[in-house]
Amino acid sequence: MYKLLFITLFSISLSANVYDGVAIVVKDKAITMYDIEKEMQLSHVDAQAASDKLIRQQLEALEIEERKITVSSTEVYDDIKQMASRNNMSVSDFYDAVREANGLSSTELKEKIKEKLLSQKLYSAIAYSSLSEPSQSEIEEYYELHKDNYKHPASFTVIIYDANSQSLLQEKVDNPMFYSPEIATNEQVLPYERISPELASLLEKTPQNSFTPVIPNGKGGFMSFYVKEVQSAKEGGLESVKNEIVNSIMADKRELVLSDYFARLRHNADINVIRTVE
Repeated sequence: MYKLLFITLFSISLSANVYDGVAIVVKDKAITMYDIEKEMQLSHVDAQAASDKLIRQQLEALEIEERKITVSSTEVYDDIKQMASRNNMSVSDFYDAVREANGLSSTELKEKIKEKLLSQKLYSAIAYSSLSEPSQSEIEEYYELHKDNYKHPASFTVIIYDANSQSLLQEKVDNPMFYSPEIATNEQVLPYERISPELASLLEKTPQNSFTPVIPNGKGGFMSFYVKEVQSAKEGGLESVKNEIVNSIMADKRELVLSDYFARLRHNADINVIRTVE
């Protein structure tokens, strides 16, 4: 079945004459006005929330450095191979898909993967030893409180359009009456449980009788799904989503431990707010 990919701070050494543009200094590492404004735009948050996020990122970077946590190029490449495999792609096709979807070069992707792996190792060192598996009662309570999150369509009836040319397929999406023999079609019923979470999310967000965006098909070409019909929603029941619930509870617990850790770290850190973004 189809699987899809849907898939920092600027630090300088400071002296008395280089504070122009610097908003916050965290242990001699700078967060600039530009950093904050950029984060506000990217995350759609206000200046305070952006500043808090950047301070935590800087504290994490310093903690990684202090703990001498490293990630090798082999680890980065292995992670990329795993992601490519999960999406039924070669590594080369995966790079192309990321470039098409997010505009990231292979070098930029590797850097982001390295940052992700460094953070995971840090979080593991801080939080995992402090976490316990949720009990059955915790799982049941979480399910009852978030039951609506586990309702989903039973299946999607779609027409899959495939083409080697992205521009040709985009013309079809923009003008459904357009015909080209170079565009292949295939009507299928896709059961919710048998498709990837990424594809399920894409199809759920696409209105009925509409096309999804044109995306790489993992074989060097492109594809778009025309959502013809969405079969009735259903609730899967606790057992069908138990693993998802356990992961959600563990993620919540982990974030509580990490938030508390970095709150204490921030309280004791040498942080100097020089100016604020209005």
